[in-house]
Amino acid sequence: MTFETDAIRNRRGFLAGLGGLGLLGVAGCAPGQIARPGLVAGLGDFDAVPRLAPIRMKPDRISKITVCLRPFRKAGPRLDVETVGDKTVVHNYGHGGSGWSLSWGSGTIAARNAMSTGERDIAVIGCGALGLTTATLLRRAGANVTIYASDHVPDTRSARATGTWSPDSRIAAVGSTGPGFEAQWEEMCRTSYKAYQTYLGMAGNPVEWTDRYTLFDAPPGPGRATPHDPKGLQFVEYIERVRDITPRGMELSAGSHPFPTPYARRGTSMQFNIAEYAHLLMTDYLLAGGKIETMTFHTPADLAVLKQKVVVNCTGYGARALWKDESLIPVRGQIAWLIPQPEVNYGLYYKGVSILARRDGIVVQQVGQTEAWGYDDDNETASRSEAEEAIATIAALYGRPKPRAA
Repeated sequence: MTFETDAIRNRRGFLAGLGGLGLLGVAGCAPGQIARPGLVAGLGDFDAVPRLAPIRMKPDRISKITVCLRPFRKAGPRLDVETVGDKTVVHNYGHGGSGWSLSWGSGTIAARNAMSTGERDIAVIGCGALGLTTATLLRRAGANVTIYASDHVPDTRSARATGTWSPDSRIAAVGSTGPGFEAQWEEMCRTSYKAYQTYLGMAGNPVEWTDRYTLFDAPPGPGRATPHDPKGLQFVEYIERVRDITPRGMELSAGSHPFPTPYARRGTSMQFNIAEYAHLLMTDYLLAGGKIETMTFHTPADLAVLKQKVVVNCTGYGARALWKDESLIPVRGQIAWLIPQPEVNYGLYYKGVSILARRDGIVVQQVGQTEAWGYDDDNETASRSEAEEAIATIAALYGRPKPRAA
């Protein structure tokens, strides 16, 4: 989910939803306290915070718990080309927490590299965010495309993602990228952003805009230090390069919002209904004549069985085992899914817990105070205690009285 100072600028602007202010949003509000707030000072009646339905933060509403391993590479995504036997392999993996967000831009680079070989019969390995998007772009470019994968949507790791626009989330580490990477990231970001605008307003809401609220018990601001990162990591922050295409956030004065904290920020960001969006991608790909086959690869040598001479490797975290790529570092992320609430259409962030209201459920995620949360942790076993602790953090807000405006 990028412009940080407070607690990693409150987990990257609540996943890029708070524009120039940064900070994401996760929180709950007490029943009876979600009354229409006062006006935002100086902005008039038309910019008042709308009525917000309370989120039912109770463990008995957990419908499932999923775990995703984000494929992080300190140098950034692998987008190079190499020869393996008689195959030309185009790589497209290692996007950290930005796979869905950068998929169209990254896929454009991979498709261009594949088409530059002159071949028009191309294989794509992997059926997640990058595989589906790259295969779609190759079909649009006139190639005959077959996806080979052991897991199909919705069983891929990509299907377990949070589903928020977060184009520089753990995309690379400071000091580890090659020349020109920052400009390449910007190209990918702008290409993807433009592509996602074409999915707005479609049936099923595969992509939509939602407000995000970040809540504070103490005044936020540049004077406060970012918590020490025990891993010694510093992730790149590039979002300022595309500030012209992202909405700005704003601080909300006490009494102008319904939350029981004295400080809050609001921003707006895109989010993906991954269940619907992935289904739409797959349907469009197949209707355009794309093919998909179930196949498992254990080593690069296994590519020899394919008839295609050009292979695009979109295996995500799976590339660590398949390609013996030890530069791929898992970043564990767990989601507790609460039963959907159609009346809830906003996101919240509070004390290291993030919430997004998606069409397929309320996403509750412990994201920690720094982006090192889950770093180098390959445990894909769901933790019920972690889920209930995150829910309890937000549920504790419900009984708190709303502070009065000064």
